[in-house]
Formats: sequence, C-alpha cells, structure tokens
Amino acid sequence: MTAPTRQPLDLRATVLMLVLCVIWGVQQVVMKSIAVEIPPLMQLSLRFAGAAVVFGFLLLSREGWAGFRDGTLGAGLGLGVLFSCEFIGIGLAVMHTTASHTTVFLYSAPIFTALGVQVFPEERLSPIQWIGVGIAFAGIVVAFLGYSAKPVIEMIEGDLIAVLAGAIWGASNVWLRRTRIGSASTFKTVFYQVFVGAILVGLYAGITGQTGIRWTPTVIVAMVYQTVGIAVVSYLVWFWLLRHYLTSRLMLFSLMTPLFAVAGGWAILGEEIDPRFALGTALVLGGIFAVNARQIFQRT
Repeated sequence: MTAPTRQPLDLRATVLMLVLCVIWGVQQVVMKSIAVEIPPLMQLSLRFAGAAVVFGFLLLSREGWAGFRDGTLGAGLGLGVLFSCEFIGIGLAVMHTTASHTTVFLYSAPIFTALGVQVFPEERLSPIQWIGVGIAFAGIVVAFLGYSAKPVIEMIEGDLIAVLAGAIWGASNVWLRRTRIGSASTFKTVFYQVFVGAILVGLYAGITGQTGIRWTPTVIVAMVYQTVGIAVVSYLVWFWLLRHYLTSRLMLFSLMTPLFAVAGGWAILGEEIDPRFALGTALVLGGIFAVNARQIFQRT
C-alpha cells in the first residue's frame, strides 16, 4: 500500500498548526485549574474514553467490524501503547521535577522525530534547518528552565523521564510513518490511540490512587472541552496534517505549544512570566522560520 505524499507547510497548514498549538497550550491551563477536583491522569483517561466512543462509532459506521481486519490492528495497538506510555511518562515526570522542566524535555520530541524520519528523503533536513531545530529547542529551554528548590538528583530523574516521554512521542510519529497504520483512515488512527490510552492511563491512575473525582460545573465544562475540543477535533486535525504534510516540520511547529501554555497561565491563572520567556519566544519563532522559510515562500 503506497503512503500518501507529504508536502512542506503552506499557509493552510501554518494557520491550523497555530490554532492547534493554542488549543493544546490552553489544555494544560484547563487541566491545572481543576486538578484539585480530578487528578490530571484521571482527566486524561476520561478524555480518551469519551473520544474512543466517538471515534469507535465513526469507524464502525464507515468500515464496520471488517475495518479491524485490514492488517492495521497490530500496528494500531502498538501506536496506542506508545501514545499511552508518553502520557504516563508525563505523569511520572511531574512527580519528580517541575512542570516547566517536564514541558521543556517533553518537547524534545521534534528532535527525536527529525532523527527518526531521516530515512525518508523528503523529510531530510538541511544543515541550516538543523540549526533551526537547535535554535527552537534552545528557545524552549531559555523560556522555561528556572530555579527550583527540589533536590537535584530527584529533578534529574524527572527530567530523564520527561526526555523519555519526548522520545516516545517522537517514536510515535515515526511509527505512524513506517507501519501500516500510517495508511489507515484518520478515524482508525485516533481510535487505536485513545482506546488504548483510556485503558492503560486509567489503569495507571488506578494503581497510583489518582482516581478521586469531585464533579462541579467547572469540572464538567472543562472535561467537555478536553474531550470534544481536544481529544476529538484537535486530534482529527492533527492526524490529517500528519498525513498531508512533512512530519518533521509539523513537530517543530508544535514547539510553540508550551509557549501558549505559559501565556495562558499568565492570562487565566495569574502566573508570572519570567523575562526569559520573551527571549525564548523569539528563539522558537526564529527556529521555526529557519526550518520552514524556503517552503513557505516557495510554491511546491
């Protein structure tokens, strides 16, 4: 089965990625705002479960049960396991290091993705583009790394787990490119991930005692937003983009997500923004420009 040809980012992809980065950035603020009423991992498990119902219904209505006999089941479940491990890793990292450190090292994923997709000629980065990747990641570090009173050894442990989560995220994108699931429908791709994610993340939340829920109107609204806005709409758009545009370019653009998260924290939660945030933002935007400038201004 021939995989669809990916193209460089155009104006449509750029706008969609900006919207996704805002949505994904705000989700972190939303999750934090209701963390006392419902632990983050439980939020994720419920979000994935709701999305699994939606995508499962769409998949069955379009392909029926025969859709699971097209040779993508094994690769799809594998993608779901990677997806689950990434989010479990995030939960573990936050327990040992700061949220800022977790975000920084999680968003090392574009580096791992770029390394993993070098086997595809159309995905290979030029030296200048590699410099852009480095500048963008340096911007994330500058914007988010700050002082913490936690023990150094414990922070290193959490940082390493966060890097592992970023590597798993990168591996998920490579897996999507190199296995049969990459040619499956978007509905099926997302279903495998959220279905397995709901089970494995839910099991982890149960094992670690993070299952308490206190339902309030705010919690209900937040969970509807996370389930419909993030786990359904944003995932559909994201995997459509992955199918039509170059993976390494999309992943680099996703580096803007934590910047929007901090901006949202300042605007909604009143969190302070360090002066380094402005410098980090400039570096990230500069890195993104270095990787995508030629494709954005050149018709392909």
